[in-house]
Amino acid sequence: MTFNGKERARRNRALSCLRGLIAGWLWVCLSISPALAASRCAADHIDEHVQVAYAHDGDTVRLQDGRSLRLIGIDTPELGRDGEPDQPYAVAARDALRALLGQRPELDLRFDETRHDSHGRLLAHVFLAGGTSVSAWLLERGYATLLIVPPNDWNAPCYQSAERYAHASRLGIWDLPAYQPISSARLNQSAQGYRLIKGRVVHIGESAHSIWLDLEGKVTARIDRDDLKYFTAVPLYKLLHKEVIIRGWVHRYRDEAQLRLRYPADLEIVER
Repeated sequence: MTFNGKERARRNRALSCLRGLIAGWLWVCLSISPALAASRCAADHIDEHVQVAYAHDGDTVRLQDGRSLRLIGIDTPELGRDGEPDQPYAVAARDALRALLGQRPELDLRFDETRHDSHGRLLAHVFLAGGTSVSAWLLERGYATLLIVPPNDWNAPCYQSAERYAHASRLGIWDLPAYQPISSARLNQSAQGYRLIKGRVVHIGESAHSIWLDLEGKVTARIDRDDLKYFTAVPLYKLLHKEVIIRGWVHRYRDEAQLRLRYPADLEIVER
């Protein structure tokens, strides 16, 4: 089919309008995604209403009754202690939470399977009075990483979606080199702390208490048998020779870097 000058101009204008509509639609979607993500993570019920005294850091607040409350679903960078410097975005996460709660001292709590951690802190999914999930709000803005500690896994898919938005948009911590996946073969032997590690599974082993995934280099991921029930949808024994991204806190054992994987969100299969 051929077009004369007028027809070609009309066609080009129509295509230009269409591109503009698509671009505008995408901009609107990206602009409203965070707010929608936080509202989609709304509670199915509320167990307790509380008053906030202040935010200690990005994921812990002190309540008016003296209790310390740890937000379920997230982990924010640590503030420096004993002369150690603040981790990047630790102050920003704390200040963002303080600003969010500053005009809203009342919070709604939704409890999960475990109500207290090993430090005696209260554990809960936290919501503003209007229904906004505080954990999702922090995740989608790049102030926190997803942290699912079984059996407290209610709302995990929604929190994961909020983090993926920030990660894909390189918001907050996700624009830092330390939060980009590093090759397991190139991981520094002295590396510790929270890491995302990418590598090929070269061996799968078993012990009485765990399943072990050995990656290229000297990196091993451990899944305790008590946590295997959360990985039923993950084909662990088919991961041999697959490329994966694992996440968690690295500790050294002899000459290896080891991570414990608690939940499927800690393990991503790289599709090609």
